[in-house]
Amino acid sequence: MRYPRDLHGYGPSLNIVWPNEARIAVQFVVNYEEGGENCVLHGDAGSEAFLSEIVGAQAWPGQRHWNMESIYEYGARAGFWRLHRLFTERNVPVTVYGVATALKRSPAQVAAMQKADWEIASHGLKWLEYKDFSVEEERAEIGEAIRLHTIVTGEWPYGWYTGRCSENTLDLVTEAGCFDYVSDSYADDLPYWHEHAGRHQLVVPYTLDANDMRFATAQGFNSGDQFFSYLKDSFDVLYAEGAVGSPKMMSIGLHCRLAGRPGRAAALARFLDYVKGHEKVWLARRVDIARYWAKTYPFQPNDNRPSRLSEEAFVTRFGGVFEHSDWIARRAFADELSPANDTAIGLHAALTAVFRGATEAERFAVLNAHPDLAGKLAEAKRLTESSTNEQASAGLDALTDRERVRFISLNSAYVEKFGFPFIMAVKGRSKDEILAAFESRIGNDRAAEFDTACRQVERIALLRLRDMLPD
Repeated sequence: MRYPRDLHGYGPSLNIVWPNEARIAVQFVVNYEEGGENCVLHGDAGSEAFLSEIVGAQAWPGQRHWNMESIYEYGARAGFWRLHRLFTERNVPVTVYGVATALKRSPAQVAAMQKADWEIASHGLKWLEYKDFSVEEERAEIGEAIRLHTIVTGEWPYGWYTGRCSENTLDLVTEAGCFDYVSDSYADDLPYWHEHAGRHQLVVPYTLDANDMRFATAQGFNSGDQFFSYLKDSFDVLYAEGAVGSPKMMSIGLHCRLAGRPGRAAALARFLDYVKGHEKVWLARRVDIARYWAKTYPFQPNDNRPSRLSEEAFVTRFGGVFEHSDWIARRAFADELSPANDTAIGLHAALTAVFRGATEAERFAVLNAHPDLAGKLAEAKRLTESSTNEQASAGLDALTDRERVRFISLNSAYVEKFGFPFIMAVKGRSKDEILAAFESRIGNDRAAEFDTACRQVERIALLRLRDMLPD
């Protein structure tokens, strides 16, 4: 069974390079939603209730909410122009998430965005909650948003961000196949590729933490100083990571009616100047980041990953990781596999969970599926390829007569005492180390040795997987 979420991502480290060896890519988004929010004048069932100075506001069904409307109007009439001055005076590039109906109602602002060479990405048709829309309804809204956006701006949107999205949004945008990127994700500090229905789509993640929306939410920012401090700390951590070979991207989300207020704009101005005071910073639009990533780190299809295989292909490939015990692979496949299991460590965790959760009799059978070390099967060349290579790596295929006699004697005594063969992950071990472990462990009681043997079986499985998969 495939679990669709990817909780592994890039893993502990990823060496990437930004243009001009920048330590960090910094990206500012101005959300333009004013005139596209819920309002009975727009044909909506009620007033807007989200992201305003009225924290905890409720929609007014069938009524205009004058205070809410005027707060949104402030964003268009005053807040936008304040933000526009801050960015253009400092020559900082911007991406606008523009709600199509809001852009249509603000021609002067759109003209100013375009004159400043700001990217205008699509923020959907209206500033609505899409979680309860059917797939067909949301697909139609995306199509209409693209159509209206193109009419208003004269250009097809290169990027997409719904924001108040549904579980289907990312797949629907991928199906559309017409965007350089989509940002309906908060899953990483770097872009990544999403796959759906035979298509792939670049995701440039957005942010809800380095975002002025927290001025309008419970337990959010109460002052400009808090906003500046949080942005500065975020920048400093990512900038330091970039200095040691792990560059990241920092997104900052802004709203005209929120950050456009004077007290908050002052904090934003301080942060802009702070960022501009650092070298090796790439200030970019989101479309610039997307195009760079697509060219430098293009999509790499890999249907041979464990989580992508059919059951039979999975069992054929990994059924021998636990010696002659392909039932472990079958149970792991039936349980849950995801991208987190596509590495040696990840798949080992899935297989080992099955082994550890098995009955004692089942684990005992796995132990007995292993051959003696330097035993009769090895002498008759009837070991599996993995066991043959592992024993050979420790020199067990080139024993002296005296060593062979000693192994045979220890094997017999061990099996007689415990009822299963002596098992040790011998890869990288010498004959002397193996014999010393043999002579030491034969003195264990059965419970202790059963546990030790099981741990060694798990270790053997990990070493085999590391030969088959990346870590």
